[in-house]
Amino acid sequence: MRGPYPPAEPYETGLLDVGDGHRVYWEVCGAPDGRPAAVVHGGPGSGCGEGARRLFDPERYRVVLFDQRGCGRSTPHASDPAADLRHNTTWHLVADMERLREHLGIDRWLLYGGSWGSTLILAYAERHPERVSHVVISGVTTTRRTETDWLYRGVARFFPGEWERFLAGAGAGAGVPRDATAAELIGAYARLLEHPDAAVRERAAAEWCAWEDAVLSGETDGAANPYGDRPSAARLALVRICAHYFSHGAWLEEGALLRDAGRLAGIPGVLVHGRADLSSPLDTAWELSRAWPDAELTIVAAEGHLGGAATRTHVLNALDRFAGR
Repeated sequence: MRGPYPPAEPYETGLLDVGDGHRVYWEVCGAPDGRPAAVVHGGPGSGCGEGARRLFDPERYRVVLFDQRGCGRSTPHASDPAADLRHNTTWHLVADMERLREHLGIDRWLLYGGSWGSTLILAYAERHPERVSHVVISGVTTTRRTETDWLYRGVARFFPGEWERFLAGAGAGAGVPRDATAAELIGAYARLLEHPDAAVRERAAAEWCAWEDAVLSGETDGAANPYGDRPSAARLALVRICAHYFSHGAWLEEGALLRDAGRLAGIPGVLVHGRADLSSPLDTAWELSRAWPDAELTIVAAEGHLGGAATRTHVLNALDRFAGR
């Protein structure tokens, strides 16, 4: 299994005014004359992480990382209840990416990301295919309502006790019935995250993260909580943005990203997905690989949503191949 590249520190950073009172943090590292690439982080609302820089050969890539609206170092931060989410949607993020590309003087760029990041990559690439040179995705999602229904209700059959807690957390003052749909549950959490009482917001964020961590517990052996271990402000922003997006179906017509995958024809893509991914089952990656003529799907037998050494090796190999010489 391959290890990542040495850390590459940013040589350029900034806050881009994207309108609606939002400023998006961005940074660039690697080779100034290298192949342009953008890292599209997950969540929504996670913010970009330093580890993604190490997936790219710093001598062959010019790597752009950015924090999507409301999270990371972008402003205003969604942990602040006064931060309005009305102008934080999938299509606002797509427009932000295009504005950032233009600001940096990039003609076409490779896009890399996973989980929610793959949804945003697909939405951007299907709207602006002429601006995308290659795509590498680890952990495919398209944020269909059927996918969020699985994550916030269907997978409960594997975690019945933890799901009871998640259900109870949504019902705190919201009157959510036991037979609530996933959409009703997510909507209840979205309302709790807008509550004027900070303690109510904190409790809702904690319960949401406990559920997300339960679904991932088979990958972490219970030794870590990727959601719950975040600092309070980051956790609040993440959950508030997630609930906001998922309660609106990410502003995507159901199945549209798969339906329109033909627009990606001519863009080489590599999809890496773990067969043991309980958060985002393999069928979505399979359907995308069938609908996108230039995509290669690699299934990693023993890994899940968080990936591991084998997933990282496949991603590194794909990025090396697309870097050229």
